[in-house]
Amino acid sequence: MIVYFTGTGNSRYCAAFLGEQLGDSCLDVLPLLQSGAAADLRSERPWVFVTPTYAWRLPRLVRDLIRGGRFSGSRDAYFVMTCGEDIGNAAAWNRRLCEEAGLRYRGTLPVVMPENYIALFTAPGAEEAKAILAEARPVLRQAADWIRAGADFSAGNTGGLDRLKSGPVNSLFYRFYVRTGPFTVSDACVSCGKCQRLCPLGNIRIQEGRPVWGDRCTHCMACICGCPAGAIEYGRISRGKPRYQCPE
Repeated sequence: MIVYFTGTGNSRYCAAFLGEQLGDSCLDVLPLLQSGAAADLRSERPWVFVTPTYAWRLPRLVRDLIRGGRFSGSRDAYFVMTCGEDIGNAAAWNRRLCEEAGLRYRGTLPVVMPENYIALFTAPGAEEAKAILAEARPVLRQAADWIRAGADFSAGNTGGLDRLKSGPVNSLFYRFYVRTGPFTVSDACVSCGKCQRLCPLGNIRIQEGRPVWGDRCTHCMACICGCPAGAIEYGRISRGKPRYQCPE
């Protein structure tokens, strides 16, 4: 079973591609996250967890879902992590997570996808995004071949900088940068409520027709990139930057 979490569509795209290649089912964990229910899933085929990379690690909400869930049947677990550039030393943390969850770690594969963390970076234009997606597809086909053959994903090389990024920098990122205060909404808001529906942690409520953020956020950027009116910004850094949503 392919289990995925997505904020702006990159990981959904990869999960669907792998599902087609492997003839396997895909499960979006958004309803589980929004309900707060523990995962209780069974699959006789390998578990393939497809997620974005947040500060060179799995998103913490995905880590907690795996750690606190029940995954019966197959014990094999593969990780496919979408990223704008690299995943640091995420593989070591995924291996440790599998030990905690009683799963057999089979490797972590980074897949470069169009950048969408517009709180810091600029999303690509349409043509550049198409080129990035074209380069990602052979990587995903190779991943499917390895899974189908029961082989481990090829291990990448990591160094001191990777360990630093996935260790102390990750902790500092969540402690000092993952905040909701900088989110603002302009008069372009059409009060559609899509941001509220997309928020994986139920952190957005609509008040007097406008979104209001609570104190829980994973910085998935779903609210910004999913806003049909382009009304949501994150501080001054993202102002005027193009949004990106991966095609279905």
